[in-house]
Amino acid sequence: MELLELAVLPQRDELVERCLRGDTLAYKELYQRYSKAMYNTCLRLLNNVAEAEDVLQESFMEAFRNLAKFENRTSFGGWLKQICINRSINQLQKRKIDWVDMERVAGYDSAEEQPFDEEEIAFKIESVKKAIMKLPDGYRTVLNLYLLEGYDHEEIAGILNVAESTTRTQFIRAKQKLLQFLKEGI
Repeated sequence: MELLELAVLPQRDELVERCLRGDTLAYKELYQRYSKAMYNTCLRLLNNVAEAEDVLQESFMEAFRNLAKFENRTSFGGWLKQICINRSINQLQKRKIDWVDMERVAGYDSAEEQPFDEEEIAFKIESVKKAIMKLPDGYRTVLNLYLLEGYDHEEIAGILNVAESTTRTQFIRAKQKLLQFLKEGI
């Protein structure tokens, strides 16, 4: 697999290099290669088609404008994904998401959390996707960043500019609400 990865990386680097040399077809190829995945990332976070499309376009414009600053420390796709996530978070913050900090919840005791036997619940992928899209913005954002994008709570807190305990609260509540939706068949 390492040989395969090595074979793929120079192609991506070459595509970026072609863009830096002004090759407009290379820009188109980069867009075609990454636009669907990046759109899905934006849509998962924003839950709004029009906003996801706008954020996607803005993210590509930002990436292309700053292509000379791309340092190949990560893949171009990883760098672009971070731009998409940051722009999506900025868009969400314009909505005035009500973040709830765990320490501010009266009577909340993490030791009293109700355990869920997630193994006994078997749902189809589509029903889970629909339930996730019905979550409030804050819940959905943290859930997506944690479960689907692979960020830990410390990283999410940094991205969202909130306390780490806030991201944990949002995640716990998102899981509870998601399970409620799934049990109710929503």
